[in-house]
Amino acid sequence: QVQLGESGGGWVQAGGSLRLSCEVSGSTVNSFAVSWFRQAPGKEREFVAAIRWSGGHTVYADSVKGRFTISRDKATSTAYLQMNTLKPEDTAVYSCAAGSGIILSSLTSSRAYKYWGQGTQVTVSS
Repeated sequence: QVQLGESGGGWVQAGGSLRLSCEVSGSTVNSFAVSWFRQAPGKEREFVAAIRWSGGHTVYADSVKGRFTISRDKATSTAYLQMNTLKPEDTAVYSCAAGSGIILSSLTSSRAYKYWGQGTQVTVSS
């Protein structure tokens, strides 16, 4: 049973930084892609960033390029989302997702991911 354990959400002022963590357990992750999605109140869930475990290829939403960085630690099977220069519009529940065999063109689609974390709240005040 694959499980995703998230941590690192919280409250920060605009311009600040937070780092989210997503630990993958219950399976080897070499064939996985791990991503972050977010959902703000009253809005649809949207893609934020993804990384393919093997090779480290990354993809970002235009809204976070240059501010967010996704990475992974192979030794601990943990993916990270470093969020810098946060804006109030980044406020949302952030969820990590994982799946195997996801092709590059599907990395931004939530339907491609089989496993999901419980979500962590990120609040950015102006």
